[in-house]
Amino acid sequence: MKKTYNYIVFFIGLAVFTAGLIAFSTQSQATYGQEFAGLEKSFISPENSLVVKAPQKEAAKRIKVVITAYSSCPYETDSTPFITANGSEVKEGIVANNLLPFGTEIRIPELYGNKVFVVEDRMNAKKGYYHVDIWFPSKEQAVKFGSFRTYIEVLES
Repeated sequence: MKKTYNYIVFFIGLAVFTAGLIAFSTQSQATYGQEFAGLEKSFISPENSLVVKAPQKEAAKRIKVVITAYSSCPYETDSTPFITANGSEVKEGIVANNLLPFGTEIRIPELYGNKVFVVEDRMNAKKGYYHVDIWFPSKEQAVKFGSFRTYIEVLES
């Protein structure tokens, strides 16, 4: 009987702790004051470990650009359509730009909020410096994206 009681107390305590953790992770940052400013919500990862994301990088500058999209079609790229100008394989989050150095992190807040993109590819020189191309896995997705005039935030390195 005592062993069963101990298990019940343990599981009730675990449930209360879990409920508190969930409540903490779903409340806004403002509720907790400035000591949590810049931190994103905590969550339980698939490995059941507590993970806290690093503070977001600040924008060093804003640049007005044209945003378009491209895919890995040979006629849109060169003879190695799945390899960027930086030598890496294409993947989500890669952008092409002729102004910024390889590895530069940018955000496109009006279109993607806080999502971070990395410059790893170049464009045809006739596109100029103030043009950013986002890589998409298919031509259909790139065409559907279209084009926008907006600004990018170049993040501090």
